[in-house]
Amino acid sequence: MITVTTTIETSIEKVWDTWTNPIHITQWHHASDDWYAPYANNDVRVDGTFKTTMSAKDGSFSFDLEGVYTKVELHKYIAYSLPDGRNVEITFKNEDSSVDIVESFDPESQNPHELQQQGWQMILNNFKKYVESI
Repeated sequence: MITVTTTIETSIEKVWDTWTNPIHITQWHHASDDWYAPYANNDVRVDGTFKTTMSAKDGSFSFDLEGVYTKVELHKYIAYSLPDGRNVEITFKNEDSSVDIVESFDPESQNPHELQQQGWQMILNNFKKYVESI
């Protein structure tokens, strides 16, 4: 598994809402400023599904990140599986005035692990930046 992490100085309730609410997901779920997320839906419950479209702003490329939730513990933990069988786990650890997020995922076989870790970390960094701006 590959792991990315961040710490956000805010409440667990704000982090959870921003992570799971499609209105927010479209604002932060991209790795760089030349990409954006024009669409997101999210049903955060066991056997619920999600889909987020990520697109290059110049229109050259677009793809959907989608999956099925396998475990959900409110304000603590989310696990899901991707269509290709890979798994993702996200732990939210509530500290006094901050939240530690640890996201681990099975790598895919097309890109180097370092590139995958960098891309997922950039998305997590955008999440942190967005949460702290609202």
